[in-house]
Amino acid sequence: MEYRKIKDEDDDHDDVASDLESLKGKSHAVAASSNIALVGAGSNERTNWKRKGVVTCALTILTSSQAILIVWSKRAGKYEYSVTTANFLVETLKCALSLLALTRIWKNEGVTDDNRLSTTYDEVKVFPIPAALYLFKNLLQYYIFAYVDAPGYQILKNLNIISTGVLYRIILKRKLSEIQWAGFILLCCGCTTAQLNSNSDRVLQTSLPGWTMAIVMALLSGFAGVYTEAIIKKRPSRNINVQNFWLYVFGMAFNAVAIVIQDFDAVANKGFFHGYSFITVLMILNHALSGIAVSMVMKYADNIVKVYSTSVAMLLTAVVSVFLFNFHLSLAFFLGSTVVSVSVYLHSAGKLRL
Repeated sequence: MEYRKIKDEDDDHDDVASDLESLKGKSHAVAASSNIALVGAGSNERTNWKRKGVVTCALTILTSSQAILIVWSKRAGKYEYSVTTANFLVETLKCALSLLALTRIWKNEGVTDDNRLSTTYDEVKVFPIPAALYLFKNLLQYYIFAYVDAPGYQILKNLNIISTGVLYRIILKRKLSEIQWAGFILLCCGCTTAQLNSNSDRVLQTSLPGWTMAIVMALLSGFAGVYTEAIIKKRPSRNINVQNFWLYVFGMAFNAVAIVIQDFDAVANKGFFHGYSFITVLMILNHALSGIAVSMVMKYADNIVKVYSTSVAMLLTAVVSVFLFNFHLSLAFFLGSTVVSVSVYLHSAGKLRL
């Protein structure tokens, strides 16, 4: 009996020891797996930060160089090329890029109901409206530089935030926060301050036609953007590249009509690419890639990235214009651009709180 009791105690000790060993092994395995998970999370976080950094730099460079390239493409204060043909090529390039993205999706995921190009009349009939609005807005973008300089354009372009916010409230019935309304007021003050002119009899640098065109452009851009978002969110499962493709197809069609109406004789006699230069080609690439960069920001980054890119782009445009176009960087412009940057940030912060 004593022998059996001692043996049972030894067996119990062996069981406890084996349990402890198994627990140690499990703890080591859990620690190893947690370390692997932490390493994986860290690498993913670093990848996301790199991706955000690349997208932010790309959007900032594209946004700041957009107005500069348009002004730089002029010769003796005039456009030697046809602006309608330039717009047509921008829409064509964006259409080709959307088709290229779809080709990659078809190769990796196959063709589905949500990413196929075939569509119905009810789905496609809504795209001509935003395509026509973008046509007029893009054409005005060239003619406004007869009244404003590149830095002034970057400032006034932020007026589309106000039109977009108001149209969001009217069309999509979205509520705007008090912070956003305060941002709108600051934006108006900042745009006005940046345009103050102390070296002339005129109070503002930009004349009435320039302000009128800027406001019309803001309304066109805001309405087109809100209308396009309503179309996209009507069928959220539909691939964005398919919807962009059809939007750009109608954009090409409307720009072709604009070429016939406005520049048919010049294109027929001098050629489609008459007056094009290396700067013109860069401008067309810039306009096409800017739309892609904004989509990348919405996919891989966030709205704050877009805010910072817009703010930095205003200052970059002003600094570069000092060297290229002898732009005078006044205190009023610096203060106005600062107020605009703060107002854009407030608008974004107010949106995040909703």
